[in-house]
Amino acid sequence: MAANFRISVHRSSDSLHLKLMGDFDGSSACELINVVKKSANGNCRVFIHTNCLKSIHPFDGVTFRQNLSEMKRRSFHILFTGEHASEIAPEKNSCL
Repeated sequence: MAANFRISVHRSSDSLHLKLMGDFDGSSACELINVVKKSANGNCRVFIHTNCLKSIHPFDGVTFRQNLSEMKRRSFHILFTGEHASEIAPEKNSCL
């Protein structure tokens, strides 16, 4: 994981907000998947905010996107927001 990568977790009613900070790489992607899997139960919407990412390092996003797509079949929706949303979202329609 990038040395400066962090995820801030905030819940509000039926939503989970994950604020990504620092540099995003393959290990960071795995950490994001783990946080979503652990924290998303019982929430209708998961917002992944990307405005505080400094950079996105090249990584093989296939596994990352497959995992997020599989999670979208559960009872919650994953929505990406911010200027880097389109760079890491599995589908363009997952971005706000």
